[in-house]
Amino acid sequence: MSKIRKGDEVVVITGKDKGRRGKVSEVLKTGQLLVEGINVAKKHQKPNPNAGVTGGIVDQEMPIQASNVMLWNPETEKGDRVGFKTVGEKKVRFFKSNGEVLDR
Repeated sequence: MSKIRKGDEVVVITGKDKGRRGKVSEVLKTGQLLVEGINVAKKHQKPNPNAGVTGGIVDQEMPIQASNVMLWNPETEKGDRVGFKTVGEKKVRFFKSNGEVLDR
């Protein structure tokens, strides 16, 4: 079970996008994340008329290490650490600062 999952809102804590927030669009098997609007690079794309792709320079989201982001806590309006605990027979994530449970 991963501490950061698809659909979570995260804040970048280090790097060129430090302080920016975004939603996780994909979690890769390498432990990296694709976050909407974060770590965007320019890609030079060749045209492919068979696939209907026009050429030019396009923006592409690149993976970012999971250790470089923190889960956004809307209650405290800061990035927060995440822990695990069992509620009943279910394993859930919770914020370390205020103990609020993320998963229901």
